[in-house]
Amino acid sequence: MAERTLYESYGGFSQVSKIVLSFYDSLLDNDEIGPFFDDVDMSRIVDHQTKFIASLLGGPAAYTDKQLQQLHAHLDITDAHFDELETLLRETLLGHGMASDDVETVLAEFGKRRPLIVR
Repeated sequence: MAERTLYESYGGFSQVSKIVLSFYDSLLDNDEIGPFFDDVDMSRIVDHQTKFIASLLGGPAAYTDKQLQQLHAHLDITDAHFDELETLLRETLLGHGMASDDVETVLAEFGKRRPLIVR
């Protein structure tokens, strides 16, 4: 029998959607990160982010390196911004009952995308 992905273990798309909504509540309230989302279609961003987080958990959605670069190329995202995103994602995942080891696995996958997002 195949090992379950984190995506499957933590409830699939419906749970990832809840995680992403909580994550964006934190992002929008953050003085450093929130301004990146001014004048952005939040329903579209939440949809994309839900697919992205699902992919980090081993779910069915995925983004290519080229897509991630293109989506963030116009933004002036620094390492400090990325670090803050990482902190908020950690807090959100833990807040939704994800085990610490699993959170670190997701954050390692997230961290691999740093060079594609940070300018």
